[in-house]
Amino acid sequence: MSATSGAGNTGTHTTLFQHALRLHRLTPDGPLFRGGEPFPDAEGRPRRSAGLPYDPDPDAGATRAAEILSAHLADDRAPSLRLVRELRDVPFPSRRDERIKAVALQAPAARVREAGRLLVRHGTEPTPVAVGLALLTEVATARDIPLIQTIGLLSKPFGLAAVRALDRLPGGVEALIWLAERVTVWGRVHAVDRLLRRVDDHPAVRPWLLRKAVDGDHLNAYFAAEVARATALHEVVARCGDDAEVVDHAGRLLHVMKHCEGMGISLRQYEHAVTVMEAHARHVKVLGPTPERYFTAASLAQYLSAQTPAWSDDPAVGAGWERVRMSYLDLTDRADWCDVAREGLAAGDWRMTWLAGSTAPELDPRAFRDGRDGERCS
Repeated sequence: MSATSGAGNTGTHTTLFQHALRLHRLTPDGPLFRGGEPFPDAEGRPRRSAGLPYDPDPDAGATRAAEILSAHLADDRAPSLRLVRELRDVPFPSRRDERIKAVALQAPAARVREAGRLLVRHGTEPTPVAVGLALLTEVATARDIPLIQTIGLLSKPFGLAAVRALDRLPGGVEALIWLAERVTVWGRVHAVDRLLRRVDDHPAVRPWLLRKAVDGDHLNAYFAAEVARATALHEVVARCGDDAEVVDHAGRLLHVMKHCEGMGISLRQYEHAVTVMEAHARHVKVLGPTPERYFTAASLAQYLSAQTPAWSDDPAVGAGWERVRMSYLDLTDRADWCDVAREGLAAGDWRMTWLAGSTAPELDPRAFRDGRDGERCS
């Protein structure tokens, strides 16, 4: 993606679009460093928070923004940049508001589009940019995709609005995938949630979800099980043993689902858990050890030892749970897998360090015992 050029500015102030574009050029294939924070304020000084102070009345920002927009759009002679200044100190509208949408739909689309682009491109504070995204959600064209993607990289304040705007556009699915790969925490939650709704609409969505949906953040727990269900993971993994990318991502999904309790469907509650784990264990045995595969196998073995499936009164489910637990333990006991784990521990791999210090004593993984006297490695 090539971001729209000519960011422009208001006086000598750094716009949030310029800020996002500059950081994106430093990491074009990944998220912005620290999500783009701290943001510059209107004078170019670092600002710690991504948003403005909230008004005690949560509707105040949207009400005032709608009034300012309505007056601006009704006056063809109103200076364009005045709109940016007038919205600058309005409380940040943190959620989609029907009043702003109504103003957008009542004015000529071309004028609304011009205002939306102006606000996103020239806003030095979150509120003008957020209002601009709200306008573009209603009237954007495919031409606006690079602009929306770039500002969406600042995902804490703008990720959800950018996702909504992109989803309505021709080519929006590809744009959503691009953005999903470059945002973290809540930004990724919003992007993946939107892609899950399109899994049957576009051929690129399912392959992406099967390979890249989770990035290791704890908020992945909100969507991990939904990814497993929407992609029919239990069927895909069973037949895709030669696709290491799918198999390893399945391991990441399983690892995240261990911690989904209270956030989503946990591994013990997932109806196809045993089927997926049996296929995963079988495939990684053939694919061979890596630090990630060892970590996944050992941590899943520990989880399976400590937890029982939600349908524990079903003898077949209980037997499958124990069978896959032993499969993972067998992997961690193999000499070549132990070698990989020890090499990782010696190199300071955090996964091996964590396992060496946190694995349940009763599992006593061979990789972290001294070969001569049976003591655990330190």
